[in-house]
Amino acid sequence: MFLTRILYASTVTEQFKPNDIEDILSKARKNNEKADITGMLCFSSKYFLQCIESSRTNVNVLYHKILNDKRHSNIVLLDYNEIYEREFYDWSMSYVPNAKITTAINLKYSESSVFDPYQMSGNSAHKMMLELRDVLITVL
Repeated sequence: MFLTRILYASTVTEQFKPNDIEDILSKARKNNEKADITGMLCFSSKYFLQCIESSRTNVNVLYHKILNDKRHSNIVLLDYNEIYEREFYDWSMSYVPNAKITTAINLKYSESSVFDPYQMSGNSAHKMMLELRDVLITVL
């Protein structure tokens, strides 16, 4: 089976509650580790941007679950690729909240410093997530 990476953007719905991000991360980390899924989730109060890496089957199964999750709307697939190696292999699901540290990085890869993944190409979103990964590694 081939390794696959997807990046998608979605909008937070009214059904998303403030504590849901903790629940999403906790469940994702537990379930992803069992399924050999790795990736990163960027989140603001309005948007999700997520990268998921695993076998083609595992990525597709998880993406289907996301499509049916009522906490997301306007789900847009930004990128879907077969890959040679994982770029987030250390994390069952890393998390980057929208914060002051991300403002300059947002501006580097999109139209403004305000986080809006719909205003990025798949390639720009991917490169932004790699830079955020490197910042996280430095901070940790």
